[in-house]
Amino acid sequence: MVNVSEARSVPELLRHHASSAPDREALRYLRDTTGTDGTPLTYREVDRAAAAVARRLSRSFEAGDRLLLLHSFGPDFIVGFLACLYAGMVAVPAPLPGRYRHERRRVLSIAHDSGAVAVLTDDASSAEVGEWMREEGLDGLPLIATDWSAEEPGAFTPAADLGRETLAMLQYTSGSTGEPKGVMVTHGNLLRNVTALSRAFGLDEHTHFGGWIPHFHDMGLIGLLLPSLFLRSRCVLMSPSAFIRRPHTWLKMIDDFDVAWSAAPDFAYELCCRRVTDEQLGSLDLSRWRYAGNGSEPIHAGTITAFAERFAAAGFRAESLSPCYGLAESTVYVSGGPSARITAVDAQSLEDHRLGEAVPGRPHRSLVSCGAPADVDLRIVDPRTGDPLPDGAVGEIWLRGGSVAVGYWDNPAASAETFSAVIDGVEGRYLRTGDLGALYDGELYVTGRIKEMITVHGRNVYPQDVEQELRAAHQELAGCVGAVFALSDTGPDPVLVVSHEVRAGLGADALEALARDMKQTVAREMGMTASCVVLLRRGTVRRTTSGKIQRDAMRKLFRDGELKPLHTHWHMPRQRAAVHGSSSAQSLAEESTV
Repeated sequence: MVNVSEARSVPELLRHHASSAPDREALRYLRDTTGTDGTPLTYREVDRAAAAVARRLSRSFEAGDRLLLLHSFGPDFIVGFLACLYAGMVAVPAPLPGRYRHERRRVLSIAHDSGAVAVLTDDASSAEVGEWMREEGLDGLPLIATDWSAEEPGAFTPAADLGRETLAMLQYTSGSTGEPKGVMVTHGNLLRNVTALSRAFGLDEHTHFGGWIPHFHDMGLIGLLLPSLFLRSRCVLMSPSAFIRRPHTWLKMIDDFDVAWSAAPDFAYELCCRRVTDEQLGSLDLSRWRYAGNGSEPIHAGTITAFAERFAAAGFRAESLSPCYGLAESTVYVSGGPSARITAVDAQSLEDHRLGEAVPGRPHRSLVSCGAPADVDLRIVDPRTGDPLPDGAVGEIWLRGGSVAVGYWDNPAASAETFSAVIDGVEGRYLRTGDLGALYDGELYVTGRIKEMITVHGRNVYPQDVEQELRAAHQELAGCVGAVFALSDTGPDPVLVVSHEVRAGLGADALEALARDMKQTVAREMGMTASCVVLLRRGTVRRTTSGKIQRDAMRKLFRDGELKPLHTHWHMPRQRAAVHGSSSAQSLAEESTV
């Protein structure tokens, strides 16, 4: 039997599954919002459909060509993705262009950067994708529908020279701190990463997978869909929009289809706590949900504690909560494990870049462990000197191992900067993640991003800590997101900007009172002065496809006067002038200064 750790390529593994267990259910896509429908697709059907599309692609394109995948929810994406790998081509998953300018611009950037020679889509999305291509001048590229029913089965032999070093896909980064870059992921990276994940959690062919994370996102594709296929298990999928509209359908799917492994970003667990009703809770049995993965964005201790308490009545066990850490540059999975561990650390020690035990009566922060590193050499390093740091010290997370990708597509400068770090006396090169964290009792604690760290009067503060304190203190911010950032080039004192979405229905007086109270919360809880408080409508704060806050993008929008806030409150008028000038577009009728 060919298993994940032994396979030379993805097609070799999946063709073995199609031969050894042809009638075993591989995938099931739920089509309605009740979470009860769905047509099962077997391993034979998956293989035949992928082979049929691969045969068609091979007539027009060469091995190594990049193909942009723009699909709506459904099985046609995985057909196109696997067809690319069968034919020795490079899959480039991306979201549909969408309605908003920044979304459409991002997909266009991916198309240009990857040098895509064609666009794959499904019949239902072809009109929308075709219109976008015409508007952006891409109508010279072939547009190919990979609909399941449109393909006839037939003999096809995957490219003969496929191996673990063969490039399989370009996974474009979320762009949380800059323009997206195409991470070059090989067949070996995919196989090695799934092996690490399955060993860390004890996953096998009897583990049922399920979830709603978009197929173009690395956590949805490589953290959910591919592990199930590689392990010869079953994966049940529902659309992201169905989850957002009715969060309880995710939990109902887990119950109905005996799902043991399902993962989502932190906001999904918080959304379930807020929007799943007592009546819906009463109909759920979550006792068989063994691994509730949480990752892809900062993990809040309050969220996982609240989820465990809320859904205990449905049989959910707190030890099933499984915080994880990963990033596209290391395929996806780096560390994690069952049972969430929350550690209280001294707030002052954290500002001094170390994890110190919380002292009664002193401010503290609750950090969530992301488990032990799996199948990777993980070091905590001083980002300025490159020197390794001891346990408990906060530094940059560096990685080396079989899951670390080759580099960035057509970007040698960025690849050298990110993938070629060295440690004196240690052989090999390391990936610089840009993330800050510490190893403590053998487990990884992620504390933030280097580029997002706020330094005010010599103090190091993580923006997510400020945002979390504000949501805890002000009900008007519950269920909303914020972006805290500093402007350091406006004079001798940094300008700390607190932007946050608020719930609808607040009048001008209520907004002004809230802004003042938020400024006092920042001063009281964080010992800092909020130079500007910007209150925004829901949906205004820029986020990546996985929910990460794009603080750099928010900083630029603020500087350029493009945020269009509901209310802006400045601490000192001179700071506003230093940032925007006297005639800035940021000056609105609702703005007040004190």
